[in-house]
Amino acid sequence: MSYLLVDGREEIIAGAVVPHGVPLMGWERKPHGWCRGDACIPSFRAAAAESAEGVDVVTFAELLGRPVVTGEGVIAVGEPVVADLGVAPDFTLDGFTLSSLRGRKVVLVFWASWCGCRYDLPAWLALGDELPVEIVPISLDRDRADAAAWHDGPVDAEGVVAELYNVVNVPTVVWIDEEGRVARPQDTMTATDTFRSMNGLSSEAAVAALRHWALTGESGASGQSLRRATDEERAARLHARIAAWAFREGRPGQARRHLAVAAELAPHDVAIRRGLMPLDGIDPFGEAYFALKGELEGAGIAIYRPLPDWS
Repeated sequence: MSYLLVDGREEIIAGAVVPHGVPLMGWERKPHGWCRGDACIPSFRAAAAESAEGVDVVTFAELLGRPVVTGEGVIAVGEPVVADLGVAPDFTLDGFTLSSLRGRKVVLVFWASWCGCRYDLPAWLALGDELPVEIVPISLDRDRADAAAWHDGPVDAEGVVAELYNVVNVPTVVWIDEEGRVARPQDTMTATDTFRSMNGLSSEAAVAALRHWALTGESGASGQSLRRATDEERAARLHARIAAWAFREGRPGQARRHLAVAAELAPHDVAIRRGLMPLDGIDPFGEAYFALKGELEGAGIAIYRPLPDWS
């Protein structure tokens, strides 16, 4: 028996090779190939993953163009590479579907309870009431209860949306126009100056930029696309997904091994390294975080990544 972590959910499968006739990752075997809705992988291509014993899960995922990480009875499968980084990837999370807001300006506000940006949520929501934009807070907390104490909204506990949007820290915002295109790629913005002494960011300048876009349609970042994740960043997120699963399953040794690999692959990904601290019983506002902050600053790695047009 193995565990398959895919599309934000956990499935129990027979092993690294699943028997013939069993649906896999939402795909079903038909006479002419593997199909999911109108999409099909023809039999001649699917043959690479099939044998007399069954279907090799890793090879099948690779046929779908999806990265894979395995470890100690767990297989984590990532998202396919986003083809057009100028289009905001659609997603459904906790009953919210991004494309349901098509025709309106949208601001995705990535936050977490382990970040001081949690205190900005009321200000962000107030801007949504004031301006013709939809403010959508998305928590990157790995424990839903941690997020619920601050806001009742979508929680990306498995990191799937963070993977789609290549979010490496919070706060991060992404602006999306009425046609579903990226109007501002990943940007570090705040809605209050609560922690300006630490992050050096002006909420007044950020809010002015948002207000200008909301009222005029001029984003100041036109023509820019989402930053594409590297292969190392994609692999790091899958190791982090296994680590989160292992912590929840009471396997701290396995979790820490995968977390160490994730940190080596993507040392700059604070959303992984700080975001998993609570599951390991570590205070994300304590000495461990300041040690991480000092490590990154010493290596010349930016913790906050504001775009230059407003900051």
